[in-house]
Amino acid sequence: MKNNFQKMVKIVLAVLLFISFLNVKAQFGPGTQWSQDGFTYYEINDKGIVEIDIRNPKNETIILSTAALTPPNGKPLDVKRFSLSDDKKKLLLHTNTVKVWRYDTRGDYWVYDTQSKKLQQLGKDKPVSSLMFAKFSPDGTRVAYVSKNNIYVEELASGRNKALTTDGANKLINGTFDWVYEEEFGCRDGFRWSPNGQSIAYWQLDARKTKDYLMINNTDSLYPFTIPVEYPVVGEDPSRCRIGVVSSGGGPTKWMAIPGDAVQHYIPRMEWANNNNQLIIQQLNRRQNISKVMLCNAIDGKVKTIYEEKETAWIDIKSRWNDDDPTGWDWIKEGKEYIWVSEKDGWRHIYSIGLDGKEKLITKGDYDIINISLIDEKNGLIYFTASPDNATETYLYRVKIDGSSKAVRVSPANQVGTHDYDISPNGKVALHSFSSTANYPVSQVVSLPEHKVLSEKETPARFKSMKLPQVEFFKVKTEDGIEMDGWMVKPNNFDPSKKYPVVFYVYGEPASQTVVNRFGIGLNRLYAGSMANDGYIYMSVEGRGAPAPKGREWRKSIYRNIGILNIRDQAMAAKEILKWPYIDKDRIAVWGWSGGGSSTLNLLFQYPDIYKTGISIAAVDNQLNYDNIYQERYMGLLPEDKEFFVKGSPLAHASKLQGNLLLIHGTGDDNVHYNNAEQMINELIKHNKTFQMMSYPNRSHSISEGEGTAKHLASTFTKFLKEHCPPGGK
Repeated sequence: MKNNFQKMVKIVLAVLLFISFLNVKAQFGPGTQWSQDGFTYYEINDKGIVEIDIRNPKNETIILSTAALTPPNGKPLDVKRFSLSDDKKKLLLHTNTVKVWRYDTRGDYWVYDTQSKKLQQLGKDKPVSSLMFAKFSPDGTRVAYVSKNNIYVEELASGRNKALTTDGANKLINGTFDWVYEEEFGCRDGFRWSPNGQSIAYWQLDARKTKDYLMINNTDSLYPFTIPVEYPVVGEDPSRCRIGVVSSGGGPTKWMAIPGDAVQHYIPRMEWANNNNQLIIQQLNRRQNISKVMLCNAIDGKVKTIYEEKETAWIDIKSRWNDDDPTGWDWIKEGKEYIWVSEKDGWRHIYSIGLDGKEKLITKGDYDIINISLIDEKNGLIYFTASPDNATETYLYRVKIDGSSKAVRVSPANQVGTHDYDISPNGKVALHSFSSTANYPVSQVVSLPEHKVLSEKETPARFKSMKLPQVEFFKVKTEDGIEMDGWMVKPNNFDPSKKYPVVFYVYGEPASQTVVNRFGIGLNRLYAGSMANDGYIYMSVEGRGAPAPKGREWRKSIYRNIGILNIRDQAMAAKEILKWPYIDKDRIAVWGWSGGGSSTLNLLFQYPDIYKTGISIAAVDNQLNYDNIYQERYMGLLPEDKEFFVKGSPLAHASKLQGNLLLIHGTGDDNVHYNNAEQMINELIKHNKTFQMMSYPNRSHSISEGEGTAKHLASTFTKFLKEHCPPGGK
């Protein structure tokens, strides 16, 4: 069983890598590096950095060989990501990287000049692996980067660098962000070259008043030591945030006179306004229900608001629709208008907005867009993903940029499931991947808009040998009149005359969907073996609050109701499912991770008549423990809204535990801190509630670090489930 499980995990991971083989965008950075004509792109492979003809991926040209990546008297550079100068004559290479929170954003940078064949290291006088977010100047003669929270510009010809900021310190942050801005807004790279290269605009965050959460490391030295993380919990003030402009040659910073309290507002987006004299920013109030777009004069710092939107719940920033990447501003009409996304009419729609504030609706109809894939102004089109008829799927559509036409589906009608696209800037070809619960991933190059397949990556034989779970999609309507999507995998030897245990997989918060039609759904990597072989019904249902393309009301109904409404939806769906003749109501289990761990606890505590067993991993047990940007966005502010945080927290309901509970948490979790688990332990002890607990020393939120961790976690999960919710039909 364990060997089969390990084999299955390796295959699943390999397939997931195969899905993304065409997605050459790294976890952060420049994304796909397209050529000027848009028919070739650049990537790293075992030959070095190569240029690939998208119409014939086997046709590749080596731009920078492995041999050329070897410094004198050194080893070949292990390049993690790269970018090209605008003239494509120089390459900026990111290597020797180290992780900062989620991603390896810190490291060393080298520049390779394709004409002189010269390889030079940047920031030689800086500490090893301390450089972040290096970017060529527009003319390719200089590179700017961040080191130790200060911004530098280095001349490539002389190798001299100059500090543009000098006040950077551990908690005074120039050109990058604190933990919570990165985690909740996707903000990492915090500076921008002006189009003419004469200035640099940047964020400065002052986190000096933000308290440290002290994580304790008990295992890596003889004496335990603490690791401080600036982490503003609910009710704590955010870091002060401001925007400055400095000459790229050095000198004083001109701070933008952005109205409002710099502490009680957020600035998640900032770019140059398609010229050298203005910046454009998005400002959110502390509640995140008022969004203002402002133009800032980069010379004198004066600011004016050109667009404002208000919500009764919260406003999702644009990064939510562009792969959690808030960089870039989508300009059209030579910078006179920009593309924006809003839910103001009840649906997530695309608008064009002028600098005078006038707006035009582009996507008309009762449906949500999911992501903007390409703004092809030259051909008058916008490509976007949506699924008007089934919220579990994703397809590509196109619409005229002037809003004069209805959206037209581009994805093939015979490919039912989830489609992803990386479209060339010329709008004529795209890297396309498709999968569903019943189909192995397909990776292709297609022409647009006809969607003709130009080439296809062959699926490795070992993937095809993998037996896919037989996933059934269904809908269930609760006594509250809420219709929910769901999926389930029945036992392989299913006998409708018998009764089977059910294991529910749950998330239940606004950050993720669980019921989607794509490859991997129905698999449980934490189960050592096959749930279907052993006789479990495995399923997930998805209620209100999930970020499904079902309209604003579906998503925003959870406002001030996390831990209440989403939990009731889950429980009422389960109540209907328990009426099915082959369900054993005495063997009902639920599990989830992070927000799903919180939902698991709330379900087990609030509805003990339904759920008998729960496995909660890395849960927020007390919403007042979590970071302010995320939790306040959905629940409100202290002190006036405290009752909603308390009422929705599992901690408030722990006294009602009746079933079997396994708590799992990593002590090195910098996202959902370990104090959550300890507060829950104390509350359960207080009420004499017995349970089981597994802590993982120094493991982060993913509980992935350390030898043997994945196997042990799966063994622990599986043993507990089998003991307290035995498999098999009866």
